Amino acid sequence: MDVNITMLPEAVLIDRLENKQQVLTKISEQFAEIYGLDAAEVLDGLEQREALGSTGFGRGAAIPHCRNASVRRPTLVLLKLEQPVDFNAADAMPVSLFFGLVSPENAGATHLHALAAISRFMRDENRLQSLNDASDAEAIFALLTNQFLRDAA
Repeated sequence: MDVNITMLPEAVLIDRLENKQQVLTKISEQFAEIYGLDAAEVLDGLEQREALGSTGFGRGAAIPHCRNASVRRPTLVLLKLEQPVDFNAADAMPVSLFFGLVSPENAGATHLHALAAISRFMRDENRLQSLNDASDAEAIFALLTNQFLRDAA
């Protein structure tokens, strides 16, 4: 399966936030700052998707995602929190790793493949632990590009 996901090193952020809304806002701001997207549009898309059900899939991770006409292929930001927050995850556990994903508006199968690739990556206990143990954004990006993005291709 060929999943071509865009991710720049500066799209990895470690922060301290208090709640789900702050997380969605920060992810939207990252998409605006790093990829030039409209933060309000991205936030609206993420909020609409969350209204359908939490994207927190468990084990301390979530994939807030939406579609946007301004991207050409699935685009990723990663937010790691210093302290997890309640995100209404499937397993009711707080979340500290957020894979923000924005895909093109008309990228039905491509969007689903990108979500599946992220989900597969997060099912590996060693990878999950490595991300949780990583102390800085550079280390997180290296883990993603050396493992996830390679495996997705």
